[in-house]
Amino acid sequence: MFNTLSGRFLILTTLFVMLAEILIFVPSVARFRADYLQDRLERAQIASLALLADDMIAPELEAELLENAEVYNVVLRRDEMRELMLSSPPPGAVTHDYDLRDASAMTLIGDAMMRLFNPEPEVIRVIGDPVREGGLVIEITMWTAKLRAAMIDYGLNILLLSAVISVITALLLFLAVQRLIVRPIKGVVGNMKAYAADPEDARRIIAPGTNVTELREAEVTLRSLQTDLTGALKQKERLAQLGGAVARISHDLRNVLTTAQLFADRMETSEDPMVKRVVPKLVNSITRAVSLCENTLAFGKAEEPAPTMHRFNLAELTADIIESERLSAGEHDLSFAEDIPAGLNLRADPEQLYRVLSNLVRNARQAIVASGKPGEIALQASETESDWQIRVVDTGPGLPKSSRDHLFQPFAGTNRKGGSGLGMAISAELVRGHGGTLKLERSDDTGTAFLITLPRNIAE
Repeated sequence: MFNTLSGRFLILTTLFVMLAEILIFVPSVARFRADYLQDRLERAQIASLALLADDMIAPELEAELLENAEVYNVVLRRDEMRELMLSSPPPGAVTHDYDLRDASAMTLIGDAMMRLFNPEPEVIRVIGDPVREGGLVIEITMWTAKLRAAMIDYGLNILLLSAVISVITALLLFLAVQRLIVRPIKGVVGNMKAYAADPEDARRIIAPGTNVTELREAEVTLRSLQTDLTGALKQKERLAQLGGAVARISHDLRNVLTTAQLFADRMETSEDPMVKRVVPKLVNSITRAVSLCENTLAFGKAEEPAPTMHRFNLAELTADIIESERLSAGEHDLSFAEDIPAGLNLRADPEQLYRVLSNLVRNARQAIVASGKPGEIALQASETESDWQIRVVDTGPGLPKSSRDHLFQPFAGTNRKGGSGLGMAISAELVRGHGGTLKLERSDDTGTAFLITLPRNIAE
């Protein structure tokens, strides 16, 4: 119970109410003591009236008057004269004097606490103003035993009342919290559990119903989250079904195209001029179609293995890529540049990194060749204490906006004729497998720059 929200409210409310009552208790006891002493002054003044009426009273009557007033001596100052009105021998010497005429609140509180926590009875002198202008000053001496006992009784009554008030207040707050806060929270939790059991069931999306502003905001936010998640799960299911269908079609189509490729290869031996002119284009088209099918199958099956990490020289790997792409560029005016430290060794999967860099360089080469203008492709690398950075920069025509917006999305990141739209998606996936990132730094009329970042702390 005490680990629940309402249980903690119950405990905290009880403690806070008790604290408030204690803060009230101290001045209340001080006020009770002041009233008690003032009452003894009034009783003593009334007792002294008997002496004023008759200058000579019997010792028995004087003792009775003092006993009823609970004092030992009564001194009344009238007309600038200090007169002992009633007197009886006290049990000891006077230890403290208390003047109630101009005592501050803090003085009264301090005197009350000293009396409350001092168990030894004492004889004290109390000075005050007579009632109804019955003189200038009245003084009494009294025993503190009854005063302290009365203060303790009064304090216990206050503490008992405080405890009752605390319990009642805490119970009422407990019930209010249960109804206004805990019950709606349990409703939200119950809905979350029911939704988690079947998140694709739109009927389980929460319907905000509480009137508490903060809880209603939470319910509205949860409804929005559940609605988006349900829609995303349905879309994911449809995409998974579509992906399965595309994979099956690609598999069958690849078999058909492979057969067609075999026939096209045989046709290359024909002496017919028309056939010789058409067959190369046919073979290229079939090759691109087979490549598209294979890339689609590989991407759909998520067959990329985890990278096999070991150290290798980056300059040697990029040299192989540049040599291959230089041959592919043929007679086109295209130059390659390398700015890679000869001793730069990084830890990664060389085969996967080769595929990533080869894809970036090939895309740059194809874009420059397609533009019909001269160009340059540069590979740059550097290292810091935390990562390795590799850049592929070209002076080509740049990527169109539609390609930049969907660059790393499968089947959507290319406008190049014959492109599958999978190269950049696969490259980004391979880099993420190394714990790194692949991002487009810039792409405009002056060219395109890609940045690969591989973390050293993970690799090491």
